[in-house]
Amino acid sequence: MSVEIKQITKYYGQQKAVDNVSFSLGKGELVGFLGPNGAGKSTLMKIITGFLSPEEGEVWVNGEKVTFDNVGVKRGIGYLPENNPLYPDLYVSEYLEMVAGFYKLPKIRSRVMEMIERTGLVPEQHKKIGALSRGYRQRVGLAQALIHDPSVLILDEPTSGLDPNQLKDIRAMISEISKEKTVLLSSHILQEIEAICPRVVIINRGKLVADSDLAHLKEARLNRQQQVYAEFSLQVSQADLEKLEGIAGVTHEGNGWLLSASGEEDIRPVIFRYAVHSGNTLLSLGERQPHFENIFQQLTTA
Repeated sequence: MSVEIKQITKYYGQQKAVDNVSFSLGKGELVGFLGPNGAGKSTLMKIITGFLSPEEGEVWVNGEKVTFDNVGVKRGIGYLPENNPLYPDLYVSEYLEMVAGFYKLPKIRSRVMEMIERTGLVPEQHKKIGALSRGYRQRVGLAQALIHDPSVLILDEPTSGLDPNQLKDIRAMISEISKEKTVLLSSHILQEIEAICPRVVIINRGKLVADSDLAHLKEARLNRQQQVYAEFSLQVSQADLEKLEGIAGVTHEGNGWLLSASGEEDIRPVIFRYAVHSGNTLLSLGERQPHFENIFQQLTTA
């Protein structure tokens, strides 16, 4: 494993920000890290990178224990914090040369130019950071996180505040980076996580509430309550649909109806028989996959 988080607990005064959280990240994984505001995501990411120390538990990266003063293990970690602290009065290349100097990299200039090209900063490389758009500032943040070629990348809200075009570019860049590095990606944009992260880890009130492949998580939630969308050629009564065996709920949606099952039995045959017996024709009948947003809400509002 590239990263192992073992029973991490962190307090701020009397408040328990992270509560006995454990999970691991395999080499080359791209994992979405989710939770509502105040769930403890940023705190845990700072612990993983060694900026904060936990009251209990351990983090191991590439076989080494992460501690505040273990500089060696930090060389294997790239970190883009949520607020992306940059020096607005420095030029892009100047800033990246300074960061490369911190790591005492050989051939600093060539490494900086490599990062500028890789992160799409070539058109803006001669500008001061303060003159850049938010999208390009995020690219600078990614470049500084990658410049020392870490094997583990921790990204805290890297696409926050970006417009759709900027978001698309950064998303593509992260996907490309993940082919060779372990990436933990925190975001409030659930569609983004759904689009690029095969696996998600979700915390709520400091506790781990889900750690699963996204496809398996959707399937598990679907098995709890099947939902079927049906559209009929003739008008039907909501009261009639609610009387059908195995139906727990009926909601009018668009030109049809969304029906929820009360148990584990497939309700599609019931709906089909109803249509036949009532002399109606089914224009559409399909199992509705659960929206990831709904799953997230179910897991984080309990």
